[in-house]
Amino acid sequence: MVVHGEREVLPATTRAEAAKALQQFTTAYNKADEAYDSSLDAEHTTGALADIDKARLTAGKANNPDGNPSHAPLKLTDARFTIPKKAGWPRWFLADAAGNKGGDARWLLVFTRNGLDETWEVAYLTLVAPDDVPEFKTDQDGWAEAVPANATDVAVPPGELSQGYATYLKDGGDAFAVGPHTSAWRALRKKKSERPGLVTQYIDEPMTNGDYQPLALRTKDGGALVFFTTRHFEKQTAAAGASVPTPNKDVLALTTGEIRQSLTMQFVSNEVALDPAEGEVEILGRIQGLTSAKGE
Repeated sequence: MVVHGEREVLPATTRAEAAKALQQFTTAYNKADEAYDSSLDAEHTTGALADIDKARLTAGKANNPDGNPSHAPLKLTDARFTIPKKAGWPRWFLADAAGNKGGDARWLLVFTRNGLDETWEVAYLTLVAPDDVPEFKTDQDGWAEAVPANATDVAVPPGELSQGYATYLKDGGDAFAVGPHTSAWRALRKKKSERPGLVTQYIDEPMTNGDYQPLALRTKDGGALVFFTTRHFEKQTAAAGASVPTPNKDVLALTTGEIRQSLTMQFVSNEVALDPAEGEVEILGRIQGLTSAKGE
């Protein structure tokens, strides 16, 4: 009998393999961080995390060619694995662990791969408060349920969250609950844009293709926990006779061109959101990193 993995509904992996993938990622991540060398964990990261991590390591290497002088190994403990049972690729699972960095926040890492011979890679990494990690719906064997991108039984289909969030940041609205990554972030941007002698403009874009596709797990209450990616541009333009504030050395390491009148910075952000069956979407966590900058 031939089993077609692309059609068969199967758990994404075993719990033992998931634990091994987490250990391999942590080892590679620490080696890359210590050496400021993105090639050392490139096989273990993808999507939003790969973009954020590579840029961080590239800037670190430019400013500290001999490696990270303040390296402290990341240690993840008390790992819990939520593994969905699904057909087709990518297969993926969630690791939820305590870390020795970030206070008491839980580290949520989404591992994904597109074939049995591929290495498990982390596409999403976010930190959330312990009480914000929801309970997931599982079957009698403990396997979780993946929520499709076009699901209509949640407030916003997971596949539309990236665009919805980008639109919200520009125009506001009532789709997202108030919080540090929604109303407070919009207020902070407004304050920055009102500085005398400096015009700050923002553009927000969805990222949903390939390794940036949203991934969602069914929660016990019928909603979904959704991981998704967005891209953000921030352009600072100085008034005549004034200058753009001098960026820090990590920004300068990723900057092309000469900063004369303006600086455009590009960021990639990965979010985790509670998407209820009804009501407002709550952004539980967001990690953002500068990926490039251009001076003009």
